Amino acid sequence: MGLRESKKQQTRTAIADAALTLFLEHGFDQVTVAQVARQAGVSTNTVFNYFPTKEDLFFDRQADVEGHLAALVRDRAPGTCPVETVRDDLLSALRRNDPLLGLHPGAPRFWQVILDSPALRAREREISEHAETALTAALAEHPPSSEGTPDDPGHPMPALLAGALAGTHRAAVHELRRRIMSGEAPEHARDTVAPAALRAFDLLCTGLHTQP
Repeated sequence: MGLRESKKQQTRTAIADAALTLFLEHGFDQVTVAQVARQAGVSTNTVFNYFPTKEDLFFDRQADVEGHLAALVRDRAPGTCPVETVRDDLLSALRRNDPLLGLHPGAPRFWQVILDSPALRAREREISEHAETALTAALAEHPPSSEGTPDDPGHPMPALLAGALAGTHRAAVHELRRRIMSGEAPEHARDTVAPAALRAFDLLCTGLHTQP
């Protein structure tokens, strides 16, 4: 990365960090973009140059989240089941207490800001939809190695499998969130959700590879 790109990334990070500080303290709907700009020491126009909408300031890693499952499926080793790939990635993240799953002290406040804002809840749903669409495309391009997988590019199988796979992943993360938000210790929530997620993914995998 060149000096120019490095400086741009530093500015973007500084703006996002300033925005998150204000959002966590005051709530999303109560903070203006102008306040974020002042906090970051930049102009309002500069904020919009990096973040087209206010919601982008909160979900500043949206693109990474939307492409994560699709990237796992595209980059998996030849012959590897896509369900197992997504399953193993989630279980690995749980074992290492990945902060992106909310396994850190500040997560409940972050989630509460989302719950308190209709705009953020809508954007979160949109992110999930985009992630599922990207996963559908990845599954169509890199289908499971099993007999009976349709060759027709217009076949609905990739979309249906993506819905089941992304839905299971989303449900596991939301169950983890629900338990932590209700006061359960993150470690206990993790140790409860992990085996249930393993079983759910394994049921999908078994069904996928069962011969008719």
